[in-house]
Amino acid sequence: MAEPPGPVLVVIPTYEERENLGPIVTRLHAAVPAADVLVVDDASPDGTGELAEEMAAADPRIRVLHRPGKAGLGAAYLAGFRHALSGEHQVVVEMDADGSHAPEDLPSLLAALTDPGADLVLGSRYVDGGEVVNWPTHREWISRSGNIYSRLALGVPIRDITGGYRVFRRQVLEELDLENVSSQGYCFQVDMAWRAYQAGFRVREVPITFAERERGSSKMSSAIVGEALLRVTQWGLAHRLRRLRRKPEETTNEGSVPA
Repeated sequence: MAEPPGPVLVVIPTYEERENLGPIVTRLHAAVPAADVLVVDDASPDGTGELAEEMAAADPRIRVLHRPGKAGLGAAYLAGFRHALSGEHQVVVEMDADGSHAPEDLPSLLAALTDPGADLVLGSRYVDGGEVVNWPTHREWISRSGNIYSRLALGVPIRDITGGYRVFRRQVLEELDLENVSSQGYCFQVDMAWRAYQAGFRVREVPITFAERERGSSKMSSAIVGEALLRVTQWGLAHRLRRLRRKPEETTNEGSVPA
């Protein structure tokens, strides 16, 4: 594996993930031993935050950020990003605690930052080599449909823009307007990738195997899906209006998705 361009921080948001947190961090450190971990816990009533503190006391690579209550996935990641930018980490990773994002795939995502080079690497279920395992048919249908709709509405060549397993160079998070991001769930992931692409950063997709969680329950809801549909539609319409008002040469500076 090519060495990542600096220290790596893996941000893992948690809410009632006590059963999953220990195993996922153990697998993560087996795959990438030098990675630091930031657990962002939203006051989990099942004691996830307390377990995270115990893990941090036993391992200096683990840190814990406590938030006062459940405020959504997007807000948890943004809190983690701000924490990352306050330190020395040059690479910031999004990873779920439930095991759906295999830590064993992380080395290939990190390698893609430098070989052949990218600013944002997306773990993709829907490029060649990617797959979904043990997911209910209706969930996969929602996911695939959401990705197709987002790709068409926003005009981006990203096949899995809703996925939550991704790797950012520090520069991307520094230059994006994080204070203006308020979206959640699927919509948060679309929002961040869309902003990076529009800002001209190199976006690359790397195949992953996505597996349904074995323990606990999904946080996905119809409200999150509805928010994503509404906001993507709004962004797509606004983007097309801006393009109509711009000169042709001004539309050539958007980001790229390497093959």
